[in-house]
Amino acid sequence: MRRICVFLGSNAGRRPEYRQAALDFGRLLARERIGLVYGGASVGLMGALADAALAAGGEVIGVIPQRLVDKEVAHLGLSDLRVVGSMHERKALMASLADAFVALPGGIGTLEELFEVWTWAQLGSHEKPCAVLDVAGYYRPLLRFVDHAVEEGFMRAAHRDMLLVADDPEALLAGLRDYRAPQVTKWIDRAER
Repeated sequence: MRRICVFLGSNAGRRPEYRQAALDFGRLLARERIGLVYGGASVGLMGALADAALAAGGEVIGVIPQRLVDKEVAHLGLSDLRVVGSMHERKALMASLADAFVALPGGIGTLEELFEVWTWAQLGSHEKPCAVLDVAGYYRPLLRFVDHAVEEGFMRAAHRDMLLVADDPEALLAGLRDYRAPQVTKWIDRAER
């Protein structure tokens, strides 16, 4: 595993545990010699993650739309900052650069990015692992909803299980390394309802 794409908040959130998790995960990636791919911002959890990885000697690739560069939120001290034209280009480039995807706490953008790459995995567009680092139970309510989608027949249990979950960064990294994509179709047939 050469690089992990991390989705996380451009805000810091209310709990200090969120920032600490970003710092710890950035250091862990650098220590394990795994490059970081992320959204290229200098603010919030995104900035904390990038700064921690850089300070520990890690490779950090940021991908950011020009519109956000114009708002002066781009991190100008990265190993590699790639400026793109749109959010769509940003996500496609981040996905192509990464071998796995991890979401730390974040808002609607973080959720959208996570769900998009998870959907791509479900459809067989890639076989890269998708995961959440469940800091202080942040993702617990969302995971309950995803379980509800399985119970209601809108998602296969195998696809739910494609999303790895851990509250410990090292355990999460081990899970990403051991991941094997299931070979199951997305569509649920009548017999399974």
